Amino acid sequence: MFKTLRDDIQSVFERDPAARSTLEVLLCYPGLHAVWGHRVSHWFWQHGLRTLARWISHLVRFLTGIEIHPGAKIGPRLFIDHGMGVVIGETAEIGNCVTLYHGVTLGGTSLNKGKRHPTLEDNVVVGAGAKVLGNITIGKNSRIGANAVVVKSVPPNSVVVGVPGQVVLRSQPRPALSAPDLNHGLLPDTIGETLAALIKHVERLEERLNGHTRHEPALHAPEQGVWHGEDFMI
Repeated sequence: MFKTLRDDIQSVFERDPAARSTLEVLLCYPGLHAVWGHRVSHWFWQHGLRTLARWISHLVRFLTGIEIHPGAKIGPRLFIDHGMGVVIGETAEIGNCVTLYHGVTLGGTSLNKGKRHPTLEDNVVVGAGAKVLGNITIGKNSRIGANAVVVKSVPPNSVVVGVPGQVVLRSQPRPALSAPDLNHGLLPDTIGETLAALIKHVERLEERLNGHTRHEPALHAPEQGVWHGEDFMI
């Protein structure tokens, strides 16, 4: 038990450069408080005191803004950064060294009382506002982009963006003891890449039809990867 508590504290220092001291972490990190509150409520849940477990969970939600059902199974070193609005459902399962940002929902999509919430394997990072829904599995070392809505299982070492969530990148597996990849903001611009490819394809077709290169393309490729209204002028 004490090793788990120490690991929870250490995970804050490893994944939040703003953490300055152990006292600050103990007093000022609601994500840590919510995880510890869950460990208490989960113990009561497992021992059949389920109303008491739900009451403790309710109290922790009131104090932290983070709702974790006492039936959820959470592994060591979970880090909930900022935390407000995080919801973790009853049958959710979270592996080792997982990171959740504010506004994340691990929700169910069924009235079935069985397994209906997602499973997050080791070293998964879920960006702010993302929703992971249903009895699906997010493979280890994967990153879920901010505000993505994931409703299908994701293989290990994936990057997922969009609504509904799509796997847009597969990375190389990392050593089991390596730190999680927190660069959840470094995501591919799939729409921009698709538009750029479409522009090139249209230009090639027009060259074949007209026999010469266009002087003024109908669409303008963006500068520095930023799309503006004038890029779409005809």
